[in-house]
Amino acid sequence: MRFPRNNKVFRGQLDAAPYAGVFFLLIIFLLVNSSFVFTPGVPIQLPDAPDLPGTDRPTIAVAVDESSRFYFNNQVTPEATLRDRLREASSKTPDLALIIHADRKARYETLVRLSLLAREAGIKNAIMATRPVATPVPQSPPGQ
Repeated sequence: MRFPRNNKVFRGQLDAAPYAGVFFLLIIFLLVNSSFVFTPGVPIQLPDAPDLPGTDRPTIAVAVDESSRFYFNNQVTPEATLRDRLREASSKTPDLALIIHADRKARYETLVRLSLLAREAGIKNAIMATRPVATPVPQSPPGQ
């Protein structure tokens, strides 16, 4: 049994409108995902330090900006509330380490106050977070 063939190969002009629509949608998605979109937050510039060891213990993080404000769970937290939250976290998880994300312009007095606050809450280890030193990638000569 033979089936009739009524398919014809496309021989007309290519319509550019669907391709233009997809192209413009792609541009919109790239712009939304780019640096043109404002990301809310407080900039904290960690100091650079090479080859420092980390920790294998459970951790909890607190950030300190240059205005001596504490951030816990990405929210500004007053000292009294922070002390209660650290105490609650240390009671749930023994041997907890505090990671301090301090801005490079943060005052030493604030960092000591945070460390003492953590000690009052039952956290015995505090670690200062740093950024690894950015090293340039060596470029291989062309042709290799």
